[in-house]
Parts: sequence; structure tokens; C-alpha cells
Amino acid sequence: MASPKHTAFAAVVAFMLATTHAQLNPFYYALTCPLLPGIVLDVVSRALKTDDRAAAKLIRLHFHDCFVNGCDGSVLLEDAPGIDSELNAPPNDGIQGGDIVDNIKAETERFCPGVVSCADILAISSQISVFLSGGPIWVVPLGRKDSRIANRTGTSNLPGPSETLKGLKDKFGALGFDSTDLVALSGAHTFGKSRCMFFSGRFDNFNNTGRPDPTLDPAYREQLRQLCTTQQTRANFDPTTPTKFDKAYYSNLLNLKGLLQSDQELFSTPRADTTAIVKNFAANERAFFKQFVKSMIKMGNLKPPSGIRSEVRLNCRRVNAASGHDVM
Repeated sequence: MASPKHTAFAAVVAFMLATTHAQLNPFYYALTCPLLPGIVLDVVSRALKTDDRAAAKLIRLHFHDCFVNGCDGSVLLEDAPGIDSELNAPPNDGIQGGDIVDNIKAETERFCPGVVSCADILAISSQISVFLSGGPIWVVPLGRKDSRIANRTGTSNLPGPSETLKGLKDKFGALGFDSTDLVALSGAHTFGKSRCMFFSGRFDNFNNTGRPDPTLDPAYREQLRQLCTTQQTRANFDPTTPTKFDKAYYSNLLNLKGLLQSDQELFSTPRADTTAIVKNFAANERAFFKQFVKSMIKMGNLKPPSGIRSEVRLNCRRVNAASGHDVM
């Protein structure tokens, strides 16, 4: 049974669905699956009780989905005849959260079978994950469909942990994002964890210099070194409030405590326009939240290429066997 707080939240979400954006519509499931916000809220809430990384897992799935062929649920597809899964690509190494998506999908199929797409589940679960972690709430445009194909080679569009600022700008810019979007969306690293293999190269022979990364605080570096007993060990992105969605990520960057090189690049790259944006968000959480919402909606509206067949998947891990839910 949902708590009064959750019931009120679901009611607020339903009430807020008051505008449309392009072909996506917040009212999309108002008649066909009105319980959707409550279903997602309940499943994500339960997941967070046993897994403090659940919220970060879900938003990472949404991010990695939208950056490859648009927001089409393709990141969830597993290997099958004709499907070369994106999950096998290096940028998705270790990506998790599929079990939470499965649980949400099972509930939506129980209450409104064949209606809610996996791509929309990723979008709304990301919103609810941020809210439950102390972040903002926003209207999620809905109506995405699930691709019947994966694009493993397209995962090269995903930014890597050792990306330079130029590389970050190129990859974000290719999808229509500007520097403000880049800094705001990177703020999702205010919660979650990363494996040592993605940042331990900063400890000593950074970029073959024979020295540590000069943009990594020495005391913090030694803390991380002691933590990283194996390359698979995980460290919090934010050492101060690791499970809370707040502006601490940006304050950490000011103090040279960005976990990944790609994080610290936003502040420490000389003469970069992103430096002022980081400072602004570090000083003004409201400004960060406002821009994060704007950029998340923008990301969520990335469309798949035209002509790709889509459907509402009955199982998020595989395409439907029959074509009854197949659409263009």
C-alpha cells in the first residue's frame, strides 16, 4: 500500500501533466494507464530501501539510452538473433538497473498490459529517482516507443570517464546540447558510484606524464587510492552527500574532488566557458535544479532516426515475438 506521501506525489504528477512538447505528451497515458506515476514511484521507492544506488542506476540507463539513436529503450535489449546488444559495448560495461526496470514493467503489464513503453519507463523512473533523492520534480513528456533494433556501434557517442572537455563538448554538441546542458546533465554525478578502473589512472602516471593528475586534490587522491583495493571497487561520485541529489557535485569540482577526469574537466580546463557555469551551480542550487530539469526534458526528447520500426515491448529485454504492437 502506497504511503500518503507517495499518494500525494502521484496525484501531483498526474495534475502537472498539463502541456505538450512536440509529439510527446504528458497526458499520453492519462486514459490508458493512469496509475503509471504511482506504479513507478512504488517500485523505485522499494528499490531504494535495499539499494542506495538504484536512483543513479536508472538515470544512467536513461542517459545511455537517449545518447544512442534517441530515447527508444534500445539500451535494454539483450543479445538475440539480429540483435547485437548495446549492453556488450565498453561504454555500457557494468551498467545496472535492468532488474528495477523489469519490476516496473511487470507492474505496468499487470495493470495496463501492452501500453507503456520501456523507453517511457526509463524517462519517468529517472524523474522519480531524482525527486526521491531530494532533487526537483518536473513534467515528463511521454509517448516514446521501443526500438526493435540495437545500435552497439552507436555507443561510441557516449562520453567516457577520461574524456577531455573538447571531447565532451563534441559529443554533447552533436546532439544539440550546449555547454550549459553539458554541465547541468553532468550534475547527475551528484549521486551514484564509479569503479576504480575508471579513475585510478589519475593517481600516478596520468596521461604518461609520470605524475598524478594535477587537478585531483592530493589528500582526496590518497583516500581514493586506499579505497581502491581492486579495480572493481566502487567509490562515491560525491564523498559528502553520496545518495542525495544536490549541488555538492559542483562544490566538489571547485575543491578538485571530481571523481572522474571528465567531471573535473568542466572546472579545471583553462579558459573554459564551463568554469563559470560550475561556479554558478555550486553557489545556487535552485539555478542547478532549474537547468537540470530543462536539460533532462531536452535529452528526453531526442528522437530515434526516422524509418526505424518500433513497438511497445512486453519484455524490456527482448523484442516482441508477434507484430501486434509493432508501429512505425
